[in-house]
Amino acid sequence: MQLTRYSDYALRVVLYLAARGDRLCAISEIAAAYSISQNHLMKVLHDLGKAGYVASVRGRTGGYRLARPASEISVGELLRHTEDDFDLVDCAGCALSSGCGVPPVLDEAMAAFFAVLDNYTIASLVERKQGFQHLIFSLGASAPRGRTV
Repeated sequence: MQLTRYSDYALRVVLYLAARGDRLCAISEIAAAYSISQNHLMKVLHDLGKAGYVASVRGRTGGYRLARPASEISVGELLRHTEDDFDLVDCAGCALSSGCGVPPVLDEAMAAFFAVLDNYTIASLVERKQGFQHLIFSLGASAPRGRTV
């Protein structure tokens, strides 16, 4: 299984915002920190905003921050939101699907996968590695000063 680039960007954005606390972050800052297109990030941030993960403040001094505490956002929850399809194989057209034992095993594996991800919050990931917040702050420091929201 491989997560989409969209999920990757969503996870990066949420981690970045969590590390920055309540500080408002501009799209240009996040894009520069990760070397990601601002256009892609706008789509991700818009979706995360509609889903209640991020909040935006409009205007010249505006930006984005988490809409709720990072300790209340599980990694599994975020990925369930950003991914459309978790089917590991397409069994619908298979002639053996009615008697095959593979789908229940794969369902069990997927449940175990999410059980692990549900045990971790965004806050726990930020705190997991020593120096993560320092790294995020150094990435943000190299970002352009202009605020594009």
